[in-house]
Amino acid sequence: MTLCPIAIVAGCKKCPAFKVCPLKAVIGDYQPEDGATKPQVAEESAKPK
Repeated sequence: MTLCPIAIVAGCKKCPAFKVCPLKAVIGDYQPEDGATKPQVAEESAKPK
């Protein structure tokens, strides 16, 4: 859900604070292109408990 007013109007990538924004994936519309978080989840679920 996009809550950031800049992301609603222009999009995260057009925001002047895009490089330093820690919440761009949380309140903005930014989606990681390479899926960097998906392999970590798969590795964690494969570990024995």
